[in-house]
Amino acid sequence: MNVSPSTSQPPPLLRWNPAGRLLVFILSSTSIWCLLAEFYGLCSMRQFTLAILLPATVALIVLAVVDHARGDGVLARAVVVGAIAGFVAACAYDVFRLPFVFSQAWRLSAVVPPMNLFKVFPRFGAMILGEPLEQPTYSLAAHFIGWTYHFSNGITFGVMYLAMIGDALRRRWWWGVVLAAGLELAMLFTPYTGFFGIHLTALFVAVTLAAHIVFGAALGLFARHLAGRASSPLPA
Repeated sequence: MNVSPSTSQPPPLLRWNPAGRLLVFILSSTSIWCLLAEFYGLCSMRQFTLAILLPATVALIVLAVVDHARGDGVLARAVVVGAIAGFVAACAYDVFRLPFVFSQAWRLSAVVPPMNLFKVFPRFGAMILGEPLEQPTYSLAAHFIGWTYHFSNGITFGVMYLAMIGDALRRRWWWGVVLAAGLELAMLFTPYTGFFGIHLTALFVAVTLAAHIVFGAALGLFARHLAGRASSPLPA
């Protein structure tokens, strides 16, 4: 008697289907919700980081590792592609802003207005450490944790982007620009500028919107590039 081998499908949450993509999106979104929770008085940024963000990050990594080891690997590839593309996009975002931050030091103030666009990063770190928001000088730990959180947002925005579009090869790269512009517009409706004492001017909106467009273009293009290279299973 011939017995056909049984085929086992990975559970729905380990597949790159609507349920799995929604779970990945929710886990990734905890990075930006860490800041929003502070804005809207839900809990402190420190509490959210320790109780939700860090466990959610570990859960996302475990989910990708388990899919790579036991599933079809599509979810794991999407998480890796989104994370790398998000990190590269965050770097492009910051590089675009460097001339404004160092306008005076680089003697560009005649053509590039000086803007302290990096002032929020040590404040992120201070909030996560449970320190006062405004300080005369910030510790090295506050700077390091603040910049780490900044790149955490970039990485998770990349993963969220992949979770939304599903397949970077089948979607136009400019969907990344749409996402980034949406993030910029959404930011303007949050207490972000008032919370950090940022003067909301037309110049600030124009520069930050341009920076987000750079982020979105880099995200969309690089995710598409990586998705094309990641068509084979991920290496161990």
